[in-house]
Amino acid sequence: ILGLFGPGKDSIKKSHHDTPADDPYYIWSGLCLGNWAVTLRHRNQLVDLTRHSKIIWRTKQFGFRELHIILKLADGTWLISEQSDPPSADWRIKEFNMMDLRWYSLDIETVTEQKRIREPDLSRVEEIGFTDLMP
Repeated sequence: ILGLFGPGKDSIKKSHHDTPADDPYYIWSGLCLGNWAVTLRHRNQLVDLTRHSKIIWRTKQFGFRELHIILKLADGTWLISEQSDPPSADWRIKEFNMMDLRWYSLDIETVTEQKRIREPDLSRVEEIGFTDLMP
């Protein structure tokens, strides 16, 4: 299930180009006037992101845009990773080792980072997504 959050959520678009042939469908935030976030969740399953878990994605960002991982825990806590995926001239595959990440709490209404959270329990994750923390 797709989740859209933040003041800029109404301008998030799914986009695609016919060329090049390997151009994937992607999320485009170019018209968002406020911060935004996108998440995915399973209808009735939680995810365990402890131990040797990884998140791998294919992205391409421009300008100052750097994508951060966001998580919603089963207890309702929202987290955002300090580490990010920086701009790239072409599509890039990035792998994040969950044990290496540092986390901050996330205000999902404004999509802004808050205080540092040390050693959150990632054994029951309800939603996984991303944001660039920028309008």
